[in-house]
Amino acid sequence: MLTGLDHIILGIDDLDRGVAWAEQRTGVRAAFGGVHPGRGTRNALLALGPDCYLEIIAPDPQQSSPTWFRQILTMPEPRLIAWAVHTSNLAALAQNAISAGIPIDGPHDGSRSRQDGKMLSWKLFRLRDDRGGLLPFFIEWGRDAVHPAADAPPGCTLASFHLQSPDAQVLARACQTLGVDVRVESSEEPALFACIASPRGQIELTSR
Repeated sequence: MLTGLDHIILGIDDLDRGVAWAEQRTGVRAAFGGVHPGRGTRNALLALGPDCYLEIIAPDPQQSSPTWFRQILTMPEPRLIAWAVHTSNLAALAQNAISAGIPIDGPHDGSRSRQDGKMLSWKLFRLRDDRGGLLPFFIEWGRDAVHPAADAPPGCTLASFHLQSPDAQVLARACQTLGVDVRVESSEEPALFACIASPRGQIELTSR
C-alpha cells in the first residue's frame, strides 16, 4: 500500500497551445496521450522519471464540457491544477481514509485508449475536500497497464515538488494520515510548486 508521486497535472484551455508552451520551455515535446471518454478532456504527457510524469490536460473539442477540472475551460495560461499519488492497494487506502474520517469520492474505474490502440485502465478515488487541489487524488493502475511514464517522451526529471498553505500544519497532518510524503511550507497563499530539470534548464510550475 506504499504511495508515491505519480503525476502532476498542468491545465490549460487548449491542448496544442499547452504542448507548445511546455516544449518551448523544456525542449521536449509532450506526446498525445488520448482522450478521457465521458469526462470531456484529452491529454499529452512528458516523462519526469521512471514512474512519474507531467500530464497536460485540456478540454476535448469532440466532447461536451469537462466533468472534472472544469476550471480549464477558462485557463488561457497553463498552471498546475492537481497531482496524483499511486498505490498498489487502492481499496485499503480508501478504507484508511474513511476510517480516519476523511470523506472520499470513489473508488471509480477509469480508462482511455492509447495511441497504439491499447486500453489503459486504472482505479482512483478523490477526496471530497482536496483543499482546492492541494491534496492529491489516488490511483492504482491496472495490473496489465503500462505506466504512462514508461513510454512518454523522456528528457525531463522532477527536481522537486512541494505545497504551500496558510494552514501548513493541518495540511501536513492530512498528508501524513493519507500516507503521503510531501514537503509542506507555510505561506499566505495556498499553492502547488514543481521544479522540472529539462534540456533547457530548470523550469518552475505553479498553481498560482
